[in-house]
Amino acid sequence: MYLKFALRRIGYGILMYVAMIFIFSTLFNSVADRTARAQIDEEVAQEAGRLKNLDEEQLKAAVAARRESKLRQYHLEDPLPGRIFWRSVRTLSFDFGNSTIMKASDGDRAVIRIVLEALPRTVVLFTSEVVIVTVLGVVLGLYAARKPNGFFDRANSAMTMITNGLPAWWLAMLAIMALSYGIPVFPSGGLRSNPAPAGPAGLFDYLWHLSLPLLTLVALGTWSMAYLVRNIVLSNLQEDFVMAARARGIRERKVLFGHALRSSMPAIMTIAILGLFGSIAGNIIVEGIFGWPGIGNLYFIAVQQNDVPVLMATLAIETLFNMAGFVILDVVYGLLDPRIKAGGRA
Repeated sequence: MYLKFALRRIGYGILMYVAMIFIFSTLFNSVADRTARAQIDEEVAQEAGRLKNLDEEQLKAAVAARRESKLRQYHLEDPLPGRIFWRSVRTLSFDFGNSTIMKASDGDRAVIRIVLEALPRTVVLFTSEVVIVTVLGVVLGLYAARKPNGFFDRANSAMTMITNGLPAWWLAMLAIMALSYGIPVFPSGGLRSNPAPAGPAGLFDYLWHLSLPLLTLVALGTWSMAYLVRNIVLSNLQEDFVMAARARGIRERKVLFGHALRSSMPAIMTIAILGLFGSIAGNIIVEGIFGWPGIGNLYFIAVQQNDVPVLMATLAIETLFNMAGFVILDVVYGLLDPRIKAGGRA
């Protein structure tokens, strides 16, 4: 029964992803058509420049034939539904074509290369942030839940309000001013030094540049996570099974970790998994301020330069990871919570 439930959830996720890609293709159809026609004109002009042995009439005929062939190849002469369909199929097969303006570090204009170059940088930064925030949040949240209304609990609530009220860009700039210029501990931005050192020193240089944006993100997210964990665990500490465990004389530490935390894990894992997969999209503001060349920064530049192929690729990949997060969450949720009989009857 559980296998049937899991397969059904995966099927729903695939259908939703396909539907989202069709929606994106429909919304960007007009701009994508203009971009594709401009790329075809550029390619045909480059090919015409190499045809030096033809007279003027032959050259015009060859250019017109080549342009017509490319228009048919990219289905630009098809009706509107046909263009949307083929553009969606190409996107679903990760055939994003070439960018109009942007390039990878080696000069390649293949969109998939551009995106795959930025994706690992975002994964390293924001996945590290989610893992650290989750671990610290669980530890601090459990400590606050043990003594509600105590000093640490009140301090945690105050820190949550402060960090939630601080704009990310303001804290990032403050961190740069304090720890890059005031006390020059970390570099102010970028991915590596210029020139970048080789060997093991290059790895330390990369981690050195990673440290300040990571510390900023952890400072912003830890207290909120701790407050959420505190509330989730505190509500479970009032449940009957916890009261019964305490009445049987079970130690408070075991009640907290063995009963309250275990029953709180589905909710905590929901926050962690959604944060993990959502982090693939990056953060436009933080990446921009620290000059971190990840997906968020790539998306912002693509919007500025109206580079539709790169924009579609980033949207497709971010949507894929978010959909995967929801599907994995659905599938794993029943395993984490013994009270849920996924796909079963009440």
